[in-house]
Amino acid sequence: MENGSGMTDRRPQTLQPVELAAAGGLSGTEAAACLAAEGFNELPRTARRPVFKIVIEVLREPMLALLLAGAAVYLLFGEAHEAVILAVFATFSVAITAVQQTRTERVLEALRDLTSPRALVLRDGQRQRIPGREVVRGDVVLLAEGDRVPADALLLGAEDLHADESLLTGESLAVRKRAATPGEAGTAWHPGGPDLPAVFSGTLIVRGAGIGRVTATGARSEVGRIGLSLAALRSEPPRLQRQTRRMVQIFGALGLVVALAMVLLYGSLRGDWLEAALAGIALGMAMLPEEFPVVLTVFMAMGAWRISQARVLTRRAASIESLGSATVLCTDKTGTLTENRMSVQQLSLRGQLLDGSATAATPELSAAALCGLLASAPNPFDPIDSAFHALADRLGLQSAADGAAPLRLAKTFPLRPDRLAVVQIWQAAGAAGGGIIAAKGAPEAIADLCGLGVAARRSLRAQADAMAAQGLRVLGLARGALPAGAALPSDAPATGLRLVALVGLADPLRATVPAAVAECRSAGISVVMITGDYPQTARAIAAQAGLALTPALTGTDIAAMDDAALHDAVATTTVFARIMPEQKLRIVGALKAQGEIVAMTGDGVNDAPALKAAHIGIAMGGRGTDVAREAAGIVLLDDDFGSIVRAVRLGRRIYDNLRKAMGFILAVHVPIAGLALLPLLLGTPLIFGPLHIAFTEMIIDPVCALVFEAEPEEDDTMRRPPRAPAAPLFSAALMLWAVLQGLVALAAVVAVYLLGLQGGSAPDVLRAQSFLALVLAILALIYVNRTFAASPALALLRPNRALLLVPPAIAAGLALVLLWPFAAGLFGFGRLPLAAAAVAGGAGLAVLLALEALKPAFVAALRR
Repeated sequence: MENGSGMTDRRPQTLQPVELAAAGGLSGTEAAACLAAEGFNELPRTARRPVFKIVIEVLREPMLALLLAGAAVYLLFGEAHEAVILAVFATFSVAITAVQQTRTERVLEALRDLTSPRALVLRDGQRQRIPGREVVRGDVVLLAEGDRVPADALLLGAEDLHADESLLTGESLAVRKRAATPGEAGTAWHPGGPDLPAVFSGTLIVRGAGIGRVTATGARSEVGRIGLSLAALRSEPPRLQRQTRRMVQIFGALGLVVALAMVLLYGSLRGDWLEAALAGIALGMAMLPEEFPVVLTVFMAMGAWRISQARVLTRRAASIESLGSATVLCTDKTGTLTENRMSVQQLSLRGQLLDGSATAATPELSAAALCGLLASAPNPFDPIDSAFHALADRLGLQSAADGAAPLRLAKTFPLRPDRLAVVQIWQAAGAAGGGIIAAKGAPEAIADLCGLGVAARRSLRAQADAMAAQGLRVLGLARGALPAGAALPSDAPATGLRLVALVGLADPLRATVPAAVAECRSAGISVVMITGDYPQTARAIAAQAGLALTPALTGTDIAAMDDAALHDAVATTTVFARIMPEQKLRIVGALKAQGEIVAMTGDGVNDAPALKAAHIGIAMGGRGTDVAREAAGIVLLDDDFGSIVRAVRLGRRIYDNLRKAMGFILAVHVPIAGLALLPLLLGTPLIFGPLHIAFTEMIIDPVCALVFEAEPEEDDTMRRPPRAPAAPLFSAALMLWAVLQGLVALAAVVAVYLLGLQGGSAPDVLRAQSFLALVLAILALIYVNRTFAASPALALLRPNRALLLVPPAIAAGLALVLLWPFAAGLFGFGRLPLAAAAVAGGAGLAVLLALEALKPAFVAALRR
């Protein structure tokens, strides 16, 4: 049987709960058949929008309204061909937007599936962790503190099991549960009241453990009948959404005013109201940056998908934005910095050191190993429990203890804040009283349970310190006896146990951690370790990881501090040891009071407040509880510290690329709007109409949503300090740089236009030449905005598979409208001489080179 840490559990069944032996799970074949017959275990959710609904929403966009208005004007004045082609472009615009939004919804749907609560079930005689949506009726589920119940189930066994059913009943207090009797198997149970032999989907296990057989899933469960639905994943972070909406509103209002003025001035000065209307519509289209909200939605959804490929699940898209601002990364030790693969390395028995890797059993080693085994969970998921099981297996210990009959676990007293130890009572099978008491926990807690005197405590502390200084996690073991005939106590004994040994367990550092910590340091992110482990052990691991070493601050120290003292202490502390979960909240608050942007990892129920209080809550996906996952914005699917750093790097890349796309959008609208205004300023015929603007939009939309989103990260992504959390997306430097780009592109195209005008080119040839120059200038702006680095070679040669499609697509589009007589006639283009085309090409190249020459003056500001 495979346990949670990947180790095989080969111990005799007599040390396992009787409920497991009787439970019996489904086979994989039976589960698949039930899943096919009854469907997934999920509540009715809002269906994904069908394409026709997305199309209807797109039809309400102002850009589409302008396109259709232009087509109507052409049709009104008998220009049927132009009207048809504008309608075609409108259709393309709808199609592009619909495809982008459909793709986004598919990505979000996949992310929602990843957020499904997990369930531990018995399948084919083995424990398997599966998505909650794959649980079927008849499955046997194993429940523990912190789990979200995946489906309605009848309890086959319960050990001090309590569930929070406020979701269903409104009652704030958790209710006690019990195992069902044989006669209760067919009874229908409903939530409400204590001592029911059933648990219900969506409720939370807050204490104890249990085993249940699923009786109802999905819509057939109690929560399904009530009709609750899953909360949808937000698709945009509110702060960025507000900024982009504000920019669109500002430019839209400005464009409307300027377009109306254009119509009135053009019509009154020239008397050609058809051209005036077309000029006004073209100007309105040119000034409306309607790509902003679309690009934001696509970037956030695709960003969450990209981060999920790095084994990091983004439950709230706003966390993507926050990742680039993190200044402090608070991480636990076990399983995040280390491999969570414990093994017993050393034992200290009355001052004698024993090798924990020994295979030959001695009386002393066997006694300590058996005590550790009896103090551990029978079915180990915790790596420490697994280490004691492995030691017992290696030494060939049998299920009986001290020659007695086979044992069964009668009572467990779990770890709690006032007793940092686990105490378990075992009884001989069939015994009515008495038993063996075994405990493991912090050395100081074991000292309390054994009632040690001052001198003995001092000696124990010295031995523990010596072992911890080697990077070992140190636990104490103690043993006692429950008198024959005595009933099981309601609480663990406060004293009276006998000290057996100190145990040093090794959990090797993950190989990727030192490099990841160094990367954080270069990125201006401080790494802080918060652990419940021994201070010397924590400092030894911190030294191996490359953390800045400071004196460890313990939970006892924090308990004695007021908030002001703690605020001062966290500014210089990188190792927090012997920390209780509830103390993490105070640490987070103190760091935030120092002005830090805090990312916090956690896995337990008690970690949830700290995860929620942190700017970025990071839950452990492998060993974390469901309540921790729900409180966090990010879930590590592999519990690896390196994944956090990869997520930070990706978060910075996504934000950088979003700014590049927004800068490009702003830049490209400047020359388009300027050329729409030019005829009014120069008194020349209309250069571009709605048809030409619509064609350029066919370039801008896919470039923004596909090319910039796929851009690789900047070389200095993890060498820059964190971005200020209040920094606007549209910073002054970005807007100034974008406008300057647009003005340079506009100057280049106007120069081409004026040269052609001075050379006596026909109006249709001049229009074709100017249009070619504009499109090539837009292409140059794409390359300029790909990177913040000032390097023409880098702008052209940076790898981006999406960009490889852009030049051929643009060339094909230009060839179509410039060389095909029918299309050229629709656009009002004349045959373009080769020399005129070369001048337009030179203008595009000049834009690229000029902007790359100007870029160094903006690089430092753009990277902040």
